[in-house]
Amino acid sequence: MEQTTAVVSPLSDDERALAELGYKQELKRGWSSFSNFAISFTIISVLAGPFTTFSQAWNNGGPIAISIAWPLVSILILAVGFSMAELASAYPTAGGIYYWAYRLGGVRWAWFTGWFNLLGLVAIVASVDYACAIFMNATFGLYGLHFILNFGTSKPQDILYHTFALFALILLLHGLLNVFSSQLVSLFNRVSVWWHVIGVGVIIVLLIAVPAHHQSLAWVFGHRINNSGFSHNMYWFYILPVGFLLTMYTFTGYDASAHLSEETRDASQAAAKGIWRSIFFSALVGWFVLLALLFAATHVGAINTAGGTAQSVLTTSLSTAAAKAVLVISTIGQFFCGMGCVTAASRMNYAFSRDGAVPGHRLWRKLNALRTPTWSVLFVTGAALVLTLPAIKGDKAGTPVAFIAVTQLTTIGLYVAYTIPVFLRWRMGDRFEPGSWTLGRKYRWINLIAIFWVGLNVIIFSLPAVPAGVWFKHGFTWSAANYAPLVTIVVLILVELYWQVFAKRHFRGPVRTVDDTALA
Repeated sequence: MEQTTAVVSPLSDDERALAELGYKQELKRGWSSFSNFAISFTIISVLAGPFTTFSQAWNNGGPIAISIAWPLVSILILAVGFSMAELASAYPTAGGIYYWAYRLGGVRWAWFTGWFNLLGLVAIVASVDYACAIFMNATFGLYGLHFILNFGTSKPQDILYHTFALFALILLLHGLLNVFSSQLVSLFNRVSVWWHVIGVGVIIVLLIAVPAHHQSLAWVFGHRINNSGFSHNMYWFYILPVGFLLTMYTFTGYDASAHLSEETRDASQAAAKGIWRSIFFSALVGWFVLLALLFAATHVGAINTAGGTAQSVLTTSLSTAAAKAVLVISTIGQFFCGMGCVTAASRMNYAFSRDGAVPGHRLWRKLNALRTPTWSVLFVTGAALVLTLPAIKGDKAGTPVAFIAVTQLTTIGLYVAYTIPVFLRWRMGDRFEPGSWTLGRKYRWINLIAIFWVGLNVIIFSLPAVPAGVWFKHGFTWSAANYAPLVTIVVLILVELYWQVFAKRHFRGPVRTVDDTALA
């Protein structure tokens, strides 16, 4: 009797490396090294963070918090990025940070790391897409657009309603793009890199050529501003550090290179380089655009009155046409950024659900015919919408307090998740088996710098930004409160309860999906 033998296709190097980590190739591996770098560069987005959180540094430190603090803080963030790059090379999986924590510290470490990472990624989707809606609303307002909604209104509450409507529309568009075309998302990420580079070049030229006057070098690199309401005696040890949020929030989401590693060719090298290169080039390009904004900021009184926003710098220093051009460039860059955030967050949720960690995990890990995680994308966009619902209402000035809280939560949540596996790797020492990209013995001091810096920033961003936000003090108002530490504590309690009640008996960490016979 004639027997037939099943023909098993040989595994590629990437598939074999993934199989050795316990997973079979399910996602489509069609991303290049440049595409992997591009998504992290897009999510960092020097057309998003430097514009949307410019006021945080302007009001808490002034030019010094931007011109000098940006490059110094960027160097410290690179220590975090280098530490993460080594881990991404050793464990190139979509679970990223969560999987690293499991391999280095065990199930319980993985559990908390995964939840902090997932919540931080959902928060960054919410904050980036809401900020994009703010800029889109401002752009439509400058053009006097009146289509269904009157974007030319000056009523604070109407502006909040319109912004939230645009926010929901942007989330829907990002969801559709991620569900129906992974290749289109990859293409847009490559386009986004050049949009950011060329767009920043155009913005810098406009900020140099259009204004009649510019600030001096001494002002840009030496002037201090304190619009926080706290005493000037607190400038160096309290007010200025609060302004670091501009840089720290901008540099979030670069773990996307790790989450997309299962879809990237030569992932052990590409994911590692994607992380640190996206930080380095964003730091360089972002500094140039921020310096251009500072040199153009000659109407200091008007900018202070407008809240120290980047928009106020543009409208006071540029012609209407030039200001419109900059807003359009920035808004499109932010749209690209939000699209990449949804991609990264959905892949992390897919990987975490693949291992049974998320309630409803069987649904979230399903792939469509195009091999993209449809339901995971819907989970991320839906959760981002719910998280930002309180932004429909603002304070008396029309400021969406919930958006500010989400921004701070993003920074704290993601950097806590980033640093847990870095600490575990440092603790493991020479027992750690690196991948093809390694720090060598330099990990000892680079890891320590990363851990110390993130710990310091978690404390800083848990502090009140204005006197009215000081808890248990006369004059405290909820509209001025920093919700980030409160939300962080609530999340810790809920995750711990979920662990005690359910997860510690059922969750075992990453679940192997690979066929060992095929691997052999």
